[in-house]
Amino acid sequence: MFKVTPNPPESDPSSSYSSLDPEKFHEATERALDYYLKPQQAKPKEEPPADQLFTVVESIDAESLLANLSENLASANAMISDLAFDLEGSRRHVAMGIQQVIEVSELLANRALAIVDPR
Repeated sequence: MFKVTPNPPESDPSSSYSSLDPEKFHEATERALDYYLKPQQAKPKEEPPADQLFTVVESIDAESLLANLSENLASANAMISDLAFDLEGSRRHVAMGIQQVIEVSELLANRALAIVDPR
């Protein structure tokens, strides 16, 4: 009678793995399982300094940054204007100088925002 599957080859009664160091075999198995089954955790690129409270996300586009800058400068301009009208003398001149710097910065930010290609 013809057999569809051949007889398995005769093997040595001792296991082929018995000659391996069990500790190294276990370590290799763990590495293989970790490689395929353990998800890789994203490593942070750089830790911000301990005294830095706020950061800007790197993926934010330039148009959004400029728009936010323009709004912040407009808010600072409104606050310093309100303060300057309550002051007198040299303190008022200092506040008005700060307001002028803010206004010029706001003009520059608005011009840069107009140049940036919208997405």
